[in-house]
Amino acid sequence: MSHRLPRLGLVTEPLANMALTDLMDWLVAEVPEITDLEIGTGGYAPTSHCDMPLLLRDPGARQSWREEIAARGLRLAAFNVWGNALHPDPAIARKHDEDLRATIRLAAETGVDRIVAMAGCPAGAAGDKTPHFAGGGWLPYLENIHDWQWQDRIVPYWTRLADFARETHPDVMICLELHPGTIAYNVETFERLAALGPAISANIDPSHFFWMGMDANRIVERLGSRIGHAHGKDVLFQKDQLALNGLLDNRWPKPPDEMPWNFATVGRGRNAQWWRTFLADLGKSGTVTTLAIEHEDPFVEPKAGIIEAGRLLAAAATD
Repeated sequence: MSHRLPRLGLVTEPLANMALTDLMDWLVAEVPEITDLEIGTGGYAPTSHCDMPLLLRDPGARQSWREEIAARGLRLAAFNVWGNALHPDPAIARKHDEDLRATIRLAAETGVDRIVAMAGCPAGAAGDKTPHFAGGGWLPYLENIHDWQWQDRIVPYWTRLADFARETHPDVMICLELHPGTIAYNVETFERLAALGPAISANIDPSHFFWMGMDANRIVERLGSRIGHAHGKDVLFQKDQLALNGLLDNRWPKPPDEMPWNFATVGRGRNAQWWRTFLADLGKSGTVTTLAIEHEDPFVEPKAGIIEAGRLLAAAATD
């Protein structure tokens, strides 16, 4: 192919209970197809693989940490700081904003140019104490909530954050997961947000699009160079449950055996040919360097799922 395919990576969060050195040794021995790491630094992401305060203040610790990764032939591809800096609880919002800004600073210090994050979700109105996902104005009491959120919360915050990113780390791509429950979950909402600054980019996880009925390949074609990173995750639909309860089941994700859909190990929802085409489309974007396996299958143990996904994706990339 004329375009360079992404390397295979791993979101380390499902194995957060392992020491990073043990996790890396396991990868080298059992899943050599994976060469890149996506490591949590804050927000809702576990931080057991990255002591960000230490790494920010101690150049020697940063060097040692990076050398541990490089010594195994692995590459630090991205930091993950998924959270909600728009949360109406000031303490949560402040903590997640601080984590995101600190992650941008750490990325600048370590030469990492991709950060995976989420766009967040504010309150539905001033004074509300919980986030409100304005997914539609189907009924009178749902109308215009998104407009208020956009004008009063989203534009001010993300304009400031994009300016901070440009000043702190001009090359960084803040790759937002397009995920329901946040204010950027499809092409229309992402493009509106991305217009606020060049650092605002997309992380493409096709599983999010599968369960919303969207076309991941067309989204990749549309967003092109605004995509900085990708996740490998699948979806399995349960036909009988889907027929009765549709996609908007408020019990998700538990109990998984009663859900209309569940996240799944790569290849269990879409076949290898689909993933081969998806990898090729990501390669055409010219900006995606890593597709990181994100294991969230409730029926498969993480290590087994990571091995299975790694084998399938490596074969898809070479066929």
